[in-house]
Amino acid sequence: MSSKIRFSIALLLFAVLFSNLSNAQPQKGKSIKASIGLGLSAPYDDVDLSGSGFYAQGEYVIGITRWFGVRPYAGIIFTSADKNENLPGYKVTSDAFLFGGKARVIAPIPYVAPYFELGVGGSIGSFETYTPFTNIKKNGFLMHIPFSLGLALGRQHSVELEFTYYFHPEVEQFSGAAAIGLSFPLK
Repeated sequence: MSSKIRFSIALLLFAVLFSNLSNAQPQKGKSIKASIGLGLSAPYDDVDLSGSGFYAQGEYVIGITRWFGVRPYAGIIFTSADKNENLPGYKVTSDAFLFGGKARVIAPIPYVAPYFELGVGGSIGSFETYTPFTNIKKNGFLMHIPFSLGLALGRQHSVELEFTYYFHPEVEQFSGAAAIGLSFPLK
């Protein structure tokens, strides 16, 4: 058995054995999370093209257990084409309102809790994917698949650093952000 597999098994056992000692979700129950960050968009094609801009999102957090929760969300992303002198005329942009729901699984580790999220949602807006291999422009409603990786930080895990992505298969691009989020428990 390789050392990576042994380390993964040991980490999993540690997390399971000590899961009742930490608060991986801000708490069982409900809270609100607000995120803001640097938005980005990129094509599925393997070309050096991207767009950058602004991202903001709000989530209604339903902490079912301390390691699992569901999160309806709504947000916005605005990206414009980055200058690329190697591929003039090509661009990848997203200007959209994002909404949907996702589930979070979080490792129950005190002060620094890694997590991932996966879900399904919709986007209303304008998307352009112009590359040497793709020529797509769509406006209106598109389905997307949200995926996030992050760290919940602090004693109550109320500060989050995350990379969040929204895969848009219809326009062969993904948009996303490097963001920071704050959670506020609801009483």
